[in-house]
Amino acid sequence: MIDHVVISKLLGEIPSGVKLVAVSKFKPFESIIEAYNLGIRDFGENRPQELSQKMDQSTFDIRWHFIGHLQRNKVRSIIRKVSLIHSVDSLRLAQEIDKEAKQISIIKDCLLQVRIAREETKQGIPCDELFEIAQKVDSLENIRVCGLMGMATNTQDVDQLESEFALLKSHFENLKGTIFKNSPQFMEISSGMSSDWRIAIRNGSTIVRIGSLIFGER
Repeated sequence: MIDHVVISKLLGEIPSGVKLVAVSKFKPFESIIEAYNLGIRDFGENRPQELSQKMDQSTFDIRWHFIGHLQRNKVRSIIRKVSLIHSVDSLRLAQEIDKEAKQISIIKDCLLQVRIAREETKQGIPCDELFEIAQKVDSLENIRVCGLMGMATNTQDVDQLESEFALLKSHFENLKGTIFKNSPQFMEISSGMSSDWRIAIRNGSTIVRIGSLIFGER
């Protein structure tokens, strides 16, 4: 069971203009229905097989987001199913998405994932390679880059979190003013999770990905 009071409070606190993606990975579909009935429409998954299984159970207007590390050989299995891929972390992955999208005559909305955390385990495009890779991805015909995604360090140090989220916002503004200056769809910053979403929003996040606050700990 999910805590309806907590979700109602969360929905009331998140500013208008910021989208809540409920991270439903590893959670039963019954919990997704509960959250849906409370007004949540965007759900995030990080495993293609689990995403497919949950989509097969869903007949209503859920918008699915892919938020985890995506292997190139799994692109085909999700490309029709998700409204937004948050985790494009390499040029090779972008090229694979472009290829698969071209084969089915769609343009796929994606975010470029930037490595802003100090943790080596975090995925993402290194900051010093972002501009060059963004230029190359922008030239692909069947990908629409809608913004950036970042995961901050798992820390209680507020100053460090502020610094990392501010870095992501800085990269967003740089790209918005250069490569994507004529791209109105480049408007999203996906950052902030259950423990740090308020800090992320202070630093420009337009999409927060929240799991444990909604569904409880795994």
